[in-house]
Amino acid sequence: MLLASIPDNEYTRLETLRGLNVLDTIAEERFDRITRLAKRLFSVSISVVSLIDSDRQWFKSVQGVDVCETRRDISFCGHTINQQHVLVVPDTLKDERFADNPLVLAAPKIRFYAGYPLTMPNGVRVGTLCIIDDKPRSFSKDDEDALEDLGKIVAEELLSIQQNTLDALTGISNRRGFELLANKTLAYGDRLDFATCLIFFDLDYFKAINDNFGHEEGDTALRTFAGLLIDSFRESDIIARFAGDEFVVMLSQSDEISVNNVLQRFQQCVNQHNLHSGKPYQLKYSKGVAHRQARQSLSLNDYLVKVDKAMFVDKAIHHQRTPTDIK
Repeated sequence: MLLASIPDNEYTRLETLRGLNVLDTIAEERFDRITRLAKRLFSVSISVVSLIDSDRQWFKSVQGVDVCETRRDISFCGHTINQQHVLVVPDTLKDERFADNPLVLAAPKIRFYAGYPLTMPNGVRVGTLCIIDDKPRSFSKDDEDALEDLGKIVAEELLSIQQNTLDALTGISNRRGFELLANKTLAYGDRLDFATCLIFFDLDYFKAINDNFGHEEGDTALRTFAGLLIDSFRESDIIARFAGDEFVVMLSQSDEISVNNVLQRFQQCVNQHNLHSGKPYQLKYSKGVAHRQARQSLSLNDYLVKVDKAMFVDKAIHHQRTPTDIK
């Protein structure tokens, strides 16, 4: 068996894949109908939408076999993402790359494989639409074209997920994207025994910025605030625009000391921005902080309610101490 080489753009490829917010999500009919169609169209035993993660291939949709992932190092699709077009293996036992592959020698006993690489707009290939059979077979150019057409539909659906989970104004996650990632983080925390922290931010006097300087300037304020969050928090933290002038950050494996440190760093970034921005207003905010221990009986919705209440307590204090003048 010959292992697939790692793409030169592997870092960008993985960042793009994870930015789709699709790994470890539930089955969706829009993908399942494509794999059902492919299985029927090509009369094969298995059809899969496979996404190549760092050490596994995970199946967004699968027909004909009852598994959700396999190791990357034995995957056929790991080879497919290294080329631009359909990879066809008419008979695995006659191909040195796969003849002694565990997936050939044991279940599902792959003898035929064809996969189309799912290519994103930046050129990276995040996975495949593939078909598999337990007997050798030929695959014509027309067959390749048909598989490519279906694969392009899968790629478009993957992109639509990203578009539906990103905030168009700031480029960070929106509420839907946050909830998808946050629920996965809570599940991982319960399984791997780590705590999380939720921080809820609300821009103070945002309406006054819009009223006095226009909605375009209000949009600039929102983009700037999002950028300051990105600069202050870790790449592994989930940062989202929750609604309007509200932002939320979820941190994993962070104790109260580290959370306080990052909040101080964020405040320093905001202070520096206000000092040097030259804007006729300052960015001010209220925040709420809540913690959740592993396996604590606290759903994401209840977690958000808890941190939202903490934010309103902080906002009430700010309104007592801070003049309403947005300067």
